[in-house]
Amino acid sequence: MISNLKNPDHSRAVRYSNLPTVVLAGRPNVGKSTLFNRLLRKRRAITDPTPGVTRDPVEADCLIDGKPLRLIDTGGFKLADLNDIDKLVVEKTLDTIKKSDLVVLLLEAGEITSEDEELIGILRPYRKKLIVVVNKTEGGRHQADAWNILTFGFDKVLMISAEHGDNIGELQQEILKRLDFSNIKERQEENVIRLALLGKPNTGKSTLSNRLTGINASIVTDIPGTTRDTVEGRFKWKMRDFIILDTAGIRRKTKVTENIEYYSVNRAIKTINDSDIVVLMIDAEEGLSDQDKKIAALAHDKGRGIILALNKWDTMPQHKNTFKTAEDRIHFQFGQMEYAPIIPVSAKDGTGVDKVLNTAVKMYGQLNTFIGTSQLNQALERWLQESPPPTGPRTRFKVKYAVQKSANPVHFIFFTSRVQAVSDSYVSYLRNKIRKDLGFSLIPVLLEIKSSSK
Repeated sequence: MISNLKNPDHSRAVRYSNLPTVVLAGRPNVGKSTLFNRLLRKRRAITDPTPGVTRDPVEADCLIDGKPLRLIDTGGFKLADLNDIDKLVVEKTLDTIKKSDLVVLLLEAGEITSEDEELIGILRPYRKKLIVVVNKTEGGRHQADAWNILTFGFDKVLMISAEHGDNIGELQQEILKRLDFSNIKERQEENVIRLALLGKPNTGKSTLSNRLTGINASIVTDIPGTTRDTVEGRFKWKMRDFIILDTAGIRRKTKVTENIEYYSVNRAIKTINDSDIVVLMIDAEEGLSDQDKKIAALAHDKGRGIILALNKWDTMPQHKNTFKTAEDRIHFQFGQMEYAPIIPVSAKDGTGVDKVLNTAVKMYGQLNTFIGTSQLNQALERWLQESPPPTGPRTRFKVKYAVQKSANPVHFIFFTSRVQAVSDSYVSYLRNKIRKDLGFSLIPVLLEIKSSSK
């Protein structure tokens, strides 16, 4: 397993291999996600009083007293009245436990339930790598009942409060004591391409994520909204390292009725900030929606690369002009986003996936290109000669010089004599010249006009 702890600049990270893995397991609503966030010291997993919020295993690198480990929050063991998704969650959780180095079995303070007893029985084969923890014991609450857990043959039980932080230090020390850190390898990692999969529910995001990573990290069903947390995975393609972020499907605000979905959608939108490139998954049969446009606009405004992936292309009529018709329709609907590549794919059978990755590599190169000030201003002189600014008394302005403020996102600043006189059409002209002449054909270019007295 290869993992990373990110620096503020997400293009550079400390990369670890052979990290020991710690899995948090328990029935629904015992506080696994709260404990996960507590150990990470940040809100990574969605927490909500509704049982069964977490479905896919949510993984993150965690430092405890300077020791790195891989922490995994799993879906709750629901052992009665299971629906199809519940069964997949239990299956996924058991598979994660089997592969782990250590399992923190989280129980809730109070009387042991029949479901607790059944869960303890299921986990008996993993007894040697179990830490038994009773949550929600703040202020000594229900501790007398909690000691009854020792009757199940456990040698030790820890009492904690994940919400309030009681005895978390004791749990951390127990985790460190039970793990082997001797095989960890570390090195600085650069130029990892971070892809965020966004789109409406049931457009194939999890199917594509699983195909790219080669593991079934995300649960896949035909039920819209199966994914709730952002699921992170890694893979290598043609000697390039990728991180992929599989997100919850984004629906219109009027359709978001549950608190859980509200947090999922907001987390998906925030994932744009953590990515280099957004792969917007569009159902080829349904076509582009208003919600797709909003997602693309968010990515554009953040200066992220955008790939429009027309998924389920294998279900479309395979006529000569089918793709051209779809492409023209999208360009018409998107207006000013003709730079964004449109690629027909089938996440199910893999068609077009290599083209998406090849495009992502080219796009990442453009995102991280920095144009020197001298080269930029030489180009600016040519552009001003080709299309001089207006000379009317109210519309006159001079473009004095330009600088590139940043790469990834690519951001230019043009200094002028009269900011208010610079029309949107002239800004568009400068942006188009940057794309065409300086090699930014595949990505959004952020352009700012400022006043200069020089």
